[in-house]
Amino acid sequence: MASARNSHKDKLVTFATVALLVAAGFWLAYQFVEPAPPENISISTGSEEGAYYAFAQEYKILLQQQGISLEILPSAGSTENLQRLVDGDVDAAFVQGGITHSDSTALSLGSLYYEPVWLFYRQGLSLKSIPDLAGLKIAIGPEGSGTRQLASTLLADNKLLDGNDRLSDKSGSDAAKGLLDGTIDAAFFIASVESAVIQQLINNPTVKVLSLRRAEAYRRIHPFLTKITLPEGIIDLQKNIPAQDITLIAPTANLLIKEDLHPALTFLLLQAIHNTHKKAGLFASTNFFPNGNNVAAPISDVADRFHKKGPPFLMRYLPFWTAVMIDRFVVMLIPLIALLIPLSKLIPPLYEWRISSRIYRWYEALHLVDDKLHNSELSAPQREELNAELDHIVNEVNKVKAPLSHARQVYHLLSHIELIRNKLLR
Repeated sequence: MASARNSHKDKLVTFATVALLVAAGFWLAYQFVEPAPPENISISTGSEEGAYYAFAQEYKILLQQQGISLEILPSAGSTENLQRLVDGDVDAAFVQGGITHSDSTALSLGSLYYEPVWLFYRQGLSLKSIPDLAGLKIAIGPEGSGTRQLASTLLADNKLLDGNDRLSDKSGSDAAKGLLDGTIDAAFFIASVESAVIQQLINNPTVKVLSLRRAEAYRRIHPFLTKITLPEGIIDLQKNIPAQDITLIAPTANLLIKEDLHPALTFLLLQAIHNTHKKAGLFASTNFFPNGNNVAAPISDVADRFHKKGPPFLMRYLPFWTAVMIDRFVVMLIPLIALLIPLSKLIPPLYEWRISSRIYRWYEALHLVDDKLHNSELSAPQREELNAELDHIVNEVNKVKAPLSHARQVYHLLSHIELIRNKLLR
């Protein structure tokens, strides 16, 4: 029983040493584990009646299902959104293609959908192209909006911006109301065809939408623009609205994030925008959006992988927080594998050494007795002293409780002691 107890003790010491090494490896690896993602993020949209705000509401529902709260902050538009992102006031922001900031380190998650540029004007005006807007009262949107920036760019292209005092900052429903009551001659809108304001105006016979004959020229001058076509009758086949194909130009809506946003939240946002924008629309087929084309900032590495390969394996099949936990600690497997493979080969010899060392240390004492036998003529008292030393060694060896697998070494030692004793007696 004592032998068994000692054997268990030796095994315990051996495995405790190995466990300590593994724990040290885990601690070292933990220093490189990503921190857990926050449970709250914020996004800057546009006006509460705009598409950005509506899409953010859809994202919010999808994120809530995964335990993430999304704070939605309305704004004047893309320019203000980007400034908030640069200032660190939000984690994500909708930004219209072509809107840039010299100090921005933001990254893009991709293009979400086309944002057609609509130029509506009052019935009775003879407009063939943008230069015909000269002298008219034009709504181009408020400061901070993407509509104003792009409208100003198009007007500047046609030398209609400098010194023009007939520009209004009205937008959305206010600009539509001005068109309908005659206080505004023309108005720029950047919105999806499903927008309530666009539907109101395109179905109203007192206003018209300008078809851009030089859309290809604008596209080549401004590469962030795309030439698109609103087909005849697509709005209402019975009434044939519009009455002819309408050529439009469109930037793409982008979702930008701050560069240090947690990768897990980046993937979650990518899943949200994919589920929201993958559907077919009037200007794009199913799964065309989101994509990495016409982005307003450098594409995030995480987003680039997502668009090419889809979501990570774990996030496809597991709840978000479960996937995050596994992904965070998968790095811990590296030291475990790196240590256990060599340690699995080290444990048997380590255990063997611990048992054998308790036996072999008495061989040194036995060797000293043997040396004394060979190196001098011994007197009777010296022989008695050496015999006593051998008795002491025997007593100590008998106290060594080795497992049965090492019993042969104990008996070998005892037989060697008797060999030396026989030498002494002779």
